[in-house]
Amino acid sequence: MAKKGRRATVEERIRAVQLMEDGRSPDEVADILGVSRSSVFDWQRKYREGGLAELSTKFASGRPTVLSDAQMLRLYSMIVGKDPRQYSFGVALWTRKIIALLIEQKFGLSVSLPTVGRILKKLGMSVQRPLYRAYQQDPEKVRVWKEQTYPKIRAMAAEVGATIFFADERRCAPTTMAGPRGRRSDRRRWSRPPASGSR
Repeated sequence: MAKKGRRATVEERIRAVQLMEDGRSPDEVADILGVSRSSVFDWQRKYREGGLAELSTKFASGRPTVLSDAQMLRLYSMIVGKDPRQYSFGVALWTRKIIALLIEQKFGLSVSLPTVGRILKKLGMSVQRPLYRAYQQDPEKVRVWKEQTYPKIRAMAAEVGATIFFADERRCAPTTMAGPRGRRSDRRRWSRPPASGSR
């Protein structure tokens, strides 16, 4: 149990065991995670008796994983708080494909992307979307835009009955189209090739 009365997460329990396996003392682990010392000992005991499955109901459910408990702990420590570039991958964000390559590189096992997804789920990890924000963004200019510039544009558009559209170059695709509502057949025709026999 965490010190503030909340339940410890699966990630905290796995992290505690991983820290203990790396040689940290129970007192250190309790301080790092903000949990009681007795919780750390309890998690360590459960891990020794039944492996990672004892720490998480997620881990116990489903088909068995191709990685051993020791490999799962090692994978967890290789991913959490780390950058793929530290392992000579050319990108800064973890993907299932990169994790599959890491598993093959470190453990000699070739796994499918769905298997990687199941492994990550059992480790208590979930899909995260990166926050895209221009590094050169000026907070003062953003404030002026929101409080002064855009309200003027919105008022001008309302006067003439115009609609304002914003384009985001990250999300543009050749299948994207705008048009009147209720014209699904047009959208379908533009978004995918027609099936054989259709007009």
